[in-house]
Amino acid sequence: MTPDFHRPARFPPGIFEGYLGAEDPAHVSRVAHDTAAAILSRVRDDPDPAVVSRLVNYTDEHGIDAIAELWAHASAKSLPGALWRVYLLRTLIRQDPLGLSLAFQRGTEVSETIDQVVAGAPIPAGPAEVRELADQVLTGLFTGDFAVALERAAAFARVVAAGFASLADDADAADAANPERPTELTQRALRLTQLADEFASCARLWRRDSLD
Repeated sequence: MTPDFHRPARFPPGIFEGYLGAEDPAHVSRVAHDTAAAILSRVRDDPDPAVVSRLVNYTDEHGIDAIAELWAHASAKSLPGALWRVYLLRTLIRQDPLGLSLAFQRGTEVSETIDQVVAGAPIPAGPAEVRELADQVLTGLFTGDFAVALERAAAFARVVAAGFASLADDADAADAANPERPTELTQRALRLTQLADEFASCARLWRRDSLD
């Protein structure tokens, strides 16, 4: 084991899109489902604040790859798939809190839905506020209403997606020096929209007691 085994790995640009864009495997490893169910059941039966805190902050110490190895290839509409995607969203926020907060703010300005209310972030929301929201959502999975936590994550992702789409329009009109910027922002918006749809689907399955 190398000395820096526990050092959190940075999330390389583009890997977020790569994970979300990949097709789910035909046969998901039983280990992914068993570990997700065991962890969730154990913590929800006895929500020790210290244990919850360690789980919420797990990737800060061990890196996102530690979670990816267990759950990244599970179906998007499964318990391990839902947990993986919440950790993924939290990592995205923590690695670019300024960018995500700016996109969220723009999204609140252009969106005509109630998603900003459902997400539960203050308006305006700066980097510290979006980081806190990510921790609240993940904590809610372990200690609160699981479906509500997923719905908050979905709402946040939709608002940020709307913000990135709007920023892409601005970049397309103004940033001739960086012609790839509008495409990058549009791709982020599309991936976050996909992520929001997956969260919403998992929330509906959970309410029907069908999220395995």
